[in-house]
Amino acid sequence: MSAEANKALVRKFYEEVFNRRNLALADELVTPDGINHATPPGVPSVGPSGIRFVVSMLTEGFPDHHHAIEDLFAEGDKVAMRCTFSGTHTGSILGLPPTGRAFRQQQMHILRVEGGKLAEHWAVRDDLALMQQLGALQPPAVQPS
Repeated sequence: MSAEANKALVRKFYEEVFNRRNLALADELVTPDGINHATPPGVPSVGPSGIRFVVSMLTEGFPDHHHAIEDLFAEGDKVAMRCTFSGTHTGSILGLPPTGRAFRQQQMHILRVEGGKLAEHWAVRDDLALMQQLGALQPPAVQPS
């Protein structure tokens, strides 16, 4: 596939599966053995069912969650994406009870395309800042110099 086709696939994946919660589309967009290298421990990470689990988990904790794509770059079989993940914490997620707080988290993703489907995913997220925004962790106290 061309770089433009790979970028269109990634855009469709985030807009349709994550943002619109069209979970059935995961079967069309993700290889059966596709691996998500960025799931938390204990969270399913393989194939379309792993994606459906992750989106459902995020929707339970953050019913209004949204990925705003800022940049997409493609070369060969890989697509890199910079996005802002935002929402409101009104449900339980990963054992954290709802706080009612809104958040914005910067993220970077790399996805590998194989045969017109997503086969691998890696991510870098600022989970520490997210936990601080949700009130689960306090920012460190700044010591005057």
